[in-house]
Amino acid sequence: MDSRVSELFGGCCRPGGGPAVGGTLKARGAGGSSSCGGPKGKKKNGRNRGSKANNPPYLPPEAEDGNIEYKLKLVNPSQYRFEHLVTQMKWRLQEGRGEAVYQIGVEDNGLLVGLAEEEMRASLKTLHRMAEKVGADITVLREREVDYDSDMPRKITEVLVRKVPDNQQVVNYSDSRTAEEICESSSKMITFIDLAGHHKYLHTTIFGLTSYCPDCALLLVSANTGIAGTTREHLGLALALKVPFFIVVSKVDLCAKTTVERTVRQLERVLKQPGCHKVPMLVTSEDDAVTAAQQFAQSPNVTPIFTLSSVSGESLDLLKVFLNILPPLTNSKEQEELMQQLTEFQVDEIYTVPEVGTVVGGTLSSGICREGDQLVVGPTDDGCFLELRVCSIQRNRSACRVLRAGQAATLALGDFDRALLRKGMVMVSPEMNPTICSVFEAEIVLLFHATTFRRGFQVTVHVGNVRQTAVVEKIHAKDKLRTGEKAVVRFRFLKHPEYLKVGAKLLFREGVTKGIGHVTDVQAIAAGEAQANMGF
Repeated sequence: MDSRVSELFGGCCRPGGGPAVGGTLKARGAGGSSSCGGPKGKKKNGRNRGSKANNPPYLPPEAEDGNIEYKLKLVNPSQYRFEHLVTQMKWRLQEGRGEAVYQIGVEDNGLLVGLAEEEMRASLKTLHRMAEKVGADITVLREREVDYDSDMPRKITEVLVRKVPDNQQVVNYSDSRTAEEICESSSKMITFIDLAGHHKYLHTTIFGLTSYCPDCALLLVSANTGIAGTTREHLGLALALKVPFFIVVSKVDLCAKTTVERTVRQLERVLKQPGCHKVPMLVTSEDDAVTAAQQFAQSPNVTPIFTLSSVSGESLDLLKVFLNILPPLTNSKEQEELMQQLTEFQVDEIYTVPEVGTVVGGTLSSGICREGDQLVVGPTDDGCFLELRVCSIQRNRSACRVLRAGQAATLALGDFDRALLRKGMVMVSPEMNPTICSVFEAEIVLLFHATTFRRGFQVTVHVGNVRQTAVVEKIHAKDKLRTGEKAVVRFRFLKHPEYLKVGAKLLFREGVTKGIGHVTDVQAIAAGEAQANMGF
């Protein structure tokens, strides 16, 4: 992490300060190609058709992995060829966790050849048959004319393929159904976690970013207020924790157009500064929204910016298009590797539900969890892990028999004593033989501190779902730290031991003091030694 991100926490990152890098990204071409500025495509029959001069001749070559497939044409394939194409579609849908994007009229090397009208109709008909075979739906995202060596007009078509639940259609909140009915009938679910914007509740915001492991963050900025101190702080947190983010400028109905433009320019300047190294992409059309979703998933540097009003609904449809098309930001191979590991579930919330008993909410970090599984939960204050049984599982308000790595859910634990649980615990497979610690070391960068950071300083440490006060016991090779400096630091938890793993991201704070890093070593202790090590 660039130590210059500390400017966002220290209030030094002012609009216009520091050299700008990159440029504001404007969508053009097919498949998410881009340029800095340039004329936009023209609207025709509800679809965006760019002028020939603006289209690049190539897309990046097709990748073997991922959920994007190039096809030059799909005209009257033989039965053998059709079955092969169906198998290929299943693979792309698996890679995209139920979503795939097909570029029709494009060669495997990315050359934009295009198809005549009749060939394109036949290809889309074949694609529709393929989708029906695997239980999926197709949606044409956009069509583009291309400049190829032909007298006939040629175009490429970008198509979204999405797996849908058996015998059900995609629904929206406008159907006035219950939340449970919507969850059961939907082909794609997006969970929003509303985090506090006020500095007073910063600890809640940090917990949400570290514990829930979000795929991305939406940074909300008021058009009439502009960039406030908390905006910079939340931007810095997302950068420090390496959470991809996009920006929504709201309340445009309350401002003049010039005010909105000024706020957008301020954001662009901040995003381009050395501590951020982002390329802002202003979304002003449906075509931009499609490109933004693809670019955002492919490049960590692209930051889409939306300007909208929740009151008038202005440009709200563009945000919906973006979220609808946005693919999963982790691929199926990464999830498969996590699923092969032993079960580890982070306890983030604890409830008591009538006629159900104790219920915990959180995220499965690794492995697979099934109804009836026997797990152990801890560490308790004395460092023990207690046996329990998973009675039932719910995801998105619907019953679920199997929970897989990366998924959030609530687990019913029956009559297990709620008083023995706390946030920050983990539920793991007994075979894991989990280790705990009260002392650990981390390599840190001090993002901001008013004076000097010394031995004996107390901070609140955030590591995943763990949040606890710790004291600085030692700074290796140094007596003190100043803003922007790095060091390996030894911390000791003040209350009770915690379950930590080497390599885990760490964030600590105390007042205006903030730092980030990762755990480099844990001094494992046995259950009986826990209270003695905590100094009790």
